[in-house]
Amino acid sequence: MKKRILIIGACGQIGTELTATLRKQYAPHKVVASDIREGDTEMMQSGPFEVLDAMDYDAVQDVVIKHEITDVYLMAAMLSATAEKFPMRGWNLNMNSLFNVLNLAKEGKIDKIFWPSSIAVFGPTTPKTDTPQRTVMEPSTVYGISKQTGERWCEYYFNKYGVDVRSIRYPGLISYKTLPGGGTTDYAVDIYHKAVKHNSYICFLNAETTLPMMFMDDAIKATIGIMEAPSEQIKIRNSYNLAAMSFNPEEIAASIRKQQKDFRISYEPDFRQAIANSWPQSINDSSAREDWGWNHEVELDEMTRIMLENLNK
Repeated sequence: MKKRILIIGACGQIGTELTATLRKQYAPHKVVASDIREGDTEMMQSGPFEVLDAMDYDAVQDVVIKHEITDVYLMAAMLSATAEKFPMRGWNLNMNSLFNVLNLAKEGKIDKIFWPSSIAVFGPTTPKTDTPQRTVMEPSTVYGISKQTGERWCEYYFNKYGVDVRSIRYPGLISYKTLPGGGTTDYAVDIYHKAVKHNSYICFLNAETTLPMMFMDDAIKATIGIMEAPSEQIKIRNSYNLAAMSFNPEEIAASIRKQQKDFRISYEPDFRQAIANSWPQSINDSSAREDWGWNHEVELDEMTRIMLENLNK
């Protein structure tokens, strides 16, 4: 089957690396990147690019038809901390963009959708440790509410219209290639940047805030892995729990000190502390591991080594 891929939101934290990986894996001309604005030089030169508003149904449809798209990765979203400042903008972007691609698939114009969910779907009443695949969800943020709603719609479109939509609940994602993008877990990216620049960091969460995290390479592997799995292996059509490691700011600082022994961290918790407190500390992702063979590779000290080495370059 001829596969042609569209990535919507290709300039974001995940989209940037997903685009590069997919272009390496498939012929670059088969992977169309798109975003509300142009990407960096590498993205613009390595394959086709379309300036595209994810909330404009007709524009999305035009790009799908023009490039004969079969698979869509919808990565456009407003993240947790930013969406708290602009609630309606966050809701509209996160929901309308999803309906646009679900409806295109329902009409037979695309074959397969990837849509990212998040640990933000969980809330203060969710079991905090080893959070199960199916559990209480009472999200307390705009981002979490939009992601939980999106999960229900994905499952509905699969059950009602046979739309092949696949999703994973990302934990906090850490990468040296893109800057933090307005998420609550982004301290774990910023801390490495500040370690290289200033050898110190002021953290907006307290020292004991344990959250589920993942190195970006593992997240990209999971994203492509679930899309390439045979559809009979995808047994959960709302969204799969996904996990790698869990740590708190004190533990990440200790990991950095193994490389930079005088690294200092101090704490000034802000509004993001309440968001983090509502999220799980560790995630049970046995369904993803059993159904489609997910496994992570990178642990904390290895990630620290990779981050510091690359940021120092």
